[in-house]
Amino acid sequence: MSEKSSSSSSDEDVDPESGQPLELGGVLSKWTNYIHGWQDRWVVLKNNTLSYYKSEDEREYGCRGSLCLSKAVITPHEFDECRFDVSVNDSVWYLRAEDPEHRLQWIESIELHKAESGYGSETSLRRHGSMLSLTSAASIWLSVTSLFSFFSKGHRLREKFAEMETFRDILCRQVDTLQKYFDSCADAVSKDEFQRDRVEDDDDDFPTSARPDSEYNHNNNGSKEKLFSPASPKGINGIDFKGEAITFKATTAGILSTLSHCIELMTKREDSWQKRLDKELEKRRKVEDAYKSAVNELKKKSHYGGPDYEEGPNSLINEEEFFDAVEAALDRQDKIEEQCQSEKVRKPRLTLASPSDAYSTIGTHRFANKVEETVQNHMAYSIQEVGGDANWQLVVEEGEMKVYRREVEENGIVLDPLKATHAVKGVTGHEVCHYFWDTAVRLDWETTIENFHVVEKLSDNAIIVYQTHKRVWPASQRDVLYLSAIRMIPPRNENDPDTWLVCNFSVDHDDAPPTNRCVRAKINVAMICQTLVSPPEGDKEISRDNIMCKINYIANVNPGGWAPASVLRAVAKREYPKFLKRFTSYVQEKTAGKPILF
Repeated sequence: MSEKSSSSSSDEDVDPESGQPLELGGVLSKWTNYIHGWQDRWVVLKNNTLSYYKSEDEREYGCRGSLCLSKAVITPHEFDECRFDVSVNDSVWYLRAEDPEHRLQWIESIELHKAESGYGSETSLRRHGSMLSLTSAASIWLSVTSLFSFFSKGHRLREKFAEMETFRDILCRQVDTLQKYFDSCADAVSKDEFQRDRVEDDDDDFPTSARPDSEYNHNNNGSKEKLFSPASPKGINGIDFKGEAITFKATTAGILSTLSHCIELMTKREDSWQKRLDKELEKRRKVEDAYKSAVNELKKKSHYGGPDYEEGPNSLINEEEFFDAVEAALDRQDKIEEQCQSEKVRKPRLTLASPSDAYSTIGTHRFANKVEETVQNHMAYSIQEVGGDANWQLVVEEGEMKVYRREVEENGIVLDPLKATHAVKGVTGHEVCHYFWDTAVRLDWETTIENFHVVEKLSDNAIIVYQTHKRVWPASQRDVLYLSAIRMIPPRNENDPDTWLVCNFSVDHDDAPPTNRCVRAKINVAMICQTLVSPPEGDKEISRDNIMCKINYIANVNPGGWAPASVLRAVAKREYPKFLKRFTSYVQEKTAGKPILF
């Protein structure tokens, strides 16, 4: 994918004056349709709207589509780390970023714009709650009541916290009142001591008898009471010290009680929270394990196209779209193969074929009887006439090559048997079968295989092979497990030409069971080759100009899974002739200038 999401701002950039998120723009891949697949588009996020243009240079021509994010649902893809979907009702945009970091940036930016639109996001709730005043008991209860409508869980604990706020305000006012009272008491004591000192000084200067009676109050019992009595505590600033003390005691008792209740509630909830935390941690661990497993499985699988296509008769792709997609994928593979062949310098391989008698034996392995039965069936099948009531249809004719097919379907699956005949000059049947069977050169001429390996060697001329074929999207990827055997067919009389055969037929093996990653196909294929020799002139030795290989290729393939019949038949008509021409040209190239192997 090309450079993606060179965005013009970050998802955390916010306009300091308006508090609104800034515009975000960049390149994202948008799923268009099953034919054109993912296409790069310039996507802009602004004013709670997601819009896209064909390119940044074409913004002036107007957007090609837009979504209002107020009720949008953003869904990161489960397996594709770069993809996310934006859906509003029935409208869905499938988008892919350059990498997971850019995907996270876009998702967070869209969520931020959605939150700023005021549609009940958690952020807006927190902001509304933060504006509530807690300066008085009345406002506290109103604020708490408002918050309860947003946060129903934890009601009692929040209520206790609100009570704590109320007690704190009351206690602060009481502390201020008591401080004023103590200050007043200190001032009164100071003044009283100063007045007492003055009276004592006057008594020293003037005897008591000389002091006027007006400075004393005469009681009924004849005693005198001093007129300057100390001021009462309640008289100072009108403070009821006893009442304040009682209120202070009640407030502190309320604080202690509320604290005790809060601690009790938190203690009760601690076990529940711990259990919930343990469950969430276990869930997260399982999800992470499943995610890693899915990612690893996805990396192993050849993955193209989208979104979320699954092969089957109920697929949303109709036959025309399916055929166009397959044809486009095959064309791409052909171009890649042409480039590889033009750039590739083939190194000569020393592939020496074994002597003829090494392949002539039937063998003693556990599949020997099955191999012999298959060989005999193919030999009888190869000489069967293609005309008359056999219902063989000639589908391709190019020079010496002819391809015939019979249309056979079973439970909706195309099982068309195929027979092809071809004649190649300059090579023998032994050489053609040798290169067809030898796994050491398989990847030199076979372009449809992604990888393969020999599961078991049964004998010198029989092996079991597992191979996976390149996926041709939108069809699922296929794999095959088959036994491959090479044989020389003994001539019935001296006039019969030398005949060689390679048969490949599906088997089961414990070391290569079917998997969910691929659809297991079944095959029964035979390459039957006869060598025709024309006598050389005079006493000259036989050269490659005097030999010709007559080929009969038989294929019975069950593709497994499902694909439209018209698509399978079109692909077979296209690919089988290409295979025969490519393979026989390879054999001619490899044998040119080498001794003839009869």
